[in-house]
Amino acid sequence: MEIPEFLPFGAAIASFLVAGGLVAWVSKQPAGTKEMMDISNAVKEGAAAFLKREMKIIIPVAIALTVIIGLFLTPSNGIAFAVGATLSAVAGIISLKITVKAAVRAANMSSHGLGKTFVMAFRGGATVGLVVPAMALLAITGLYMIYPDPITIAGVGIGASLIALFIRIGGGIFTKAADMGADLVGKIEVNIPEDDPRNPATIADNVGDNVGDAAGMGSDIYESYIITVLAALLIAALIGAPNFFLYPLLIGSSGIIASIIGVVIVGSKNVKDVMKPLNRSFYVSAIIAIGLNFVFITQFIDESPVAYALFGSTVIGVILVPIIQKITNYYTSYKQNPVKEIADSAKWGYASLTLMGIIKGMQSTGPFMIALVVAIIVSYSLASGAAPEGEDPVLYGIFGTALTAMAMLSLAGIVLSIDAFGPIADNAGGIVEMTRMGEENRKVTDEIDAVGNTTKAVTKGFAIASAALAALAMIQAFQFEAAEVFHDIVLDYSLTNPSIIVGLLIGGLIPFIITGQLINGVSRAAGKMVDEVRRQFKTDPGILEGTSKPDYAKCVDIATVASIKELWKPAIVAITAPIILGVLLGPTAVAGLLMGAVITGILLAYHLANTGGAWDNAKKLIEMKGEKGSEIHKVSVVGDIIGDPYKDTAGPALNTVIKLLNTIAIVFVSAFVAILAI
Repeated sequence: MEIPEFLPFGAAIASFLVAGGLVAWVSKQPAGTKEMMDISNAVKEGAAAFLKREMKIIIPVAIALTVIIGLFLTPSNGIAFAVGATLSAVAGIISLKITVKAAVRAANMSSHGLGKTFVMAFRGGATVGLVVPAMALLAITGLYMIYPDPITIAGVGIGASLIALFIRIGGGIFTKAADMGADLVGKIEVNIPEDDPRNPATIADNVGDNVGDAAGMGSDIYESYIITVLAALLIAALIGAPNFFLYPLLIGSSGIIASIIGVVIVGSKNVKDVMKPLNRSFYVSAIIAIGLNFVFITQFIDESPVAYALFGSTVIGVILVPIIQKITNYYTSYKQNPVKEIADSAKWGYASLTLMGIIKGMQSTGPFMIALVVAIIVSYSLASGAAPEGEDPVLYGIFGTALTAMAMLSLAGIVLSIDAFGPIADNAGGIVEMTRMGEENRKVTDEIDAVGNTTKAVTKGFAIASAALAALAMIQAFQFEAAEVFHDIVLDYSLTNPSIIVGLLIGGLIPFIITGQLINGVSRAAGKMVDEVRRQFKTDPGILEGTSKPDYAKCVDIATVASIKELWKPAIVAITAPIILGVLLGPTAVAGLLMGAVITGILLAYHLANTGGAWDNAKKLIEMKGEKGSEIHKVSVVGDIIGDPYKDTAGPALNTVIKLLNTIAIVFVSAFVAILAI
């Protein structure tokens, strides 16, 4: 049977239609009082101002790179770069707008109980979850239909990764600068809640939740999806088996269909534990995705042993998602022992809580890496063992691992839906606090927010794991592409080659350098925010007395300017490192750099994400015990402040850095030859 090329387009369009229905439903719900809408509008305006200023920088850079890639490499890669960059920005903007709209309505729903508040937040998040992967699948499928050689559209990966990195870094620095300013001065120094309307940084903090968690995660997942499909297509092209070319796109289609079903089965009845409907939604989606992957490969590919082996690789990818979810949940949920131990350590002081958080975050990397290793070995063995006689089993094995990553990302719709309700709940809680709706309303939003902290950590783990698997396929694709370009030179990738060793060391260093730059950037931006909040309290005592209004806009502006100023350094490192090393030492050194960055990057990213998430939920656990304002609570707040740049700035940025390094290496490999020949 002929492969239905319309299937990815049909699945994406269906996802858009369901998302449109969810937007219409969210919009029809009551938005609340004028006071609530005023706060929501202030957040919306602040977020729009940030994105507008960031786009003034990003757009000229993107246009310049489109021209450079199009003129000096290939026109198709220039076009692909423009498509990838544009849709990455659109993914962020859509995520931002929906989150703001849903948050105020979730705050209003908090008067009607946990079930209705949860469904409002979830359906707002599900809109993002259905639009972002559908947009990515539509983009990569359209480009592939026009330019069937995937190496000629690899620029789509650079565009997606670069803009995602800008939005991730800029949004991450913004949100944590505002959050730290609100916490350090508001909570610690003057003992008022971070969302108290007297806190000058509170609007900036709520804006930050949207530009960092919503826009950042939207562009991040979009980029992960693009890179993973691209990796699978590149390996399929190397195998040279036309009947397998579109299987990655069919896997994407099955995931989107499954995610649609997973989203629509979530309701508001009898919701006592928010995680139960979320878990049910995911498992239903996973089972449907596995079934559709089997149907698609047997009906539209073939029924050979290799086809069944490749299907087996997709099953591993789907199973890997709940395994990563369980590991992350164990180390970050307030219901589990690691977070309880961190919260308990607060009674011995700041140092004890800080060390316990770091210990648990480091310990979490062990089971995470074991899960990845098992998935890689099994998927590789399945596919390589079934390789047809006379074919390269190594390529088939790598293709199997790439399909494992693709099957993971195919569930991005439901995973992002489960994640995106977190920042909505966080913003809703801020609106409840600022409008003084009452303690019962705040308990409802706090319960959803605490679950949101865990689901956000789970999504980060999901993105990191998929980045690792996709990067392995990209590294192999880079080596084969380099061998073709440098056809008259024997490339030595063994550890006896000093270029490989140098590349490994430099690649291993890059995640640490960028992490240091990002946390330092947050620290500098937060320092400016702290100074401003202190200045307002000092010059206008009426703010704390409640007789005058803080200057919220000034805090938003400080966070915006500081975050945009800080985003350049890590972006420059990620862009230039593989190019400079390729020019100086050739493709073998670049291969070493890519592998070194993957090894240290994924472990460091997972450690940062889980450590920060655990500190945050340790604070939530202490608050849920009724110990707000106590000395133990103040200790936990400091832990949360330290964890903010860990989990929301540095950690999420690293998986984007890993993929950006790989796509730049593949696209610019021909440039290494041209420069070396001069």
